[in-house]
Amino acid sequence: MIKYSWSLFVILITFNLSSQETKPVATGEKYGKTLNLGAGIGYYGYIGRSTPVLHLNFEFDVAKNLTLAPFITYYSYQRYQYWGNPHYPYREYYYRQTVIPVGVKGTYYFDQLLKANSKWDFYLAGSIGFAIRKTVWENGYYGETYVNHGSSSLYLDAHIGTEYHFTKPFGVFLDLSTGISTIGLAIHL
Repeated sequence: MIKYSWSLFVILITFNLSSQETKPVATGEKYGKTLNLGAGIGYYGYIGRSTPVLHLNFEFDVAKNLTLAPFITYYSYQRYQYWGNPHYPYREYYYRQTVIPVGVKGTYYFDQLLKANSKWDFYLAGSIGFAIRKTVWENGYYGETYVNHGSSSLYLDAHIGTEYHFTKPFGVFLDLSTGISTIGLAIHL
């Protein structure tokens, strides 16, 4: 009986040691607690051109390799509309529209899958929110003030991006997306 107990003990120890050796080592990398400050361009079909944008978000970890980041973005553009009537001369009047998308961005990091160097992060993401719009017309314009936005106030965006870490707290990122693409500074707190 002691002989069998000793054999069982050796088998369990051997199995335990071998299973510990084959387990993958977790990187333990956390992506959250990161403030991302970006500037870039956005392309909007309803204005027919790209425009400069400013972007800010703060990431926090929700699961392994997954973060959520509340965001706010700002952009403004000017357009012209030809208008006139018998009392006002026909000419081009301008309006300025300011748009502030607000929402949350969900990001999944593929560093482990891609076996990326610790200085690099690679991700796919999606943003959802709503866009606050304010339109101001030129003085002297008394025509229709409705501006066709081409879509509802719902804000949706898909992203692919990367970040390079210069030091532990600082990195630079490139975020390419279906609407707003930015380059900026990442500050890991």
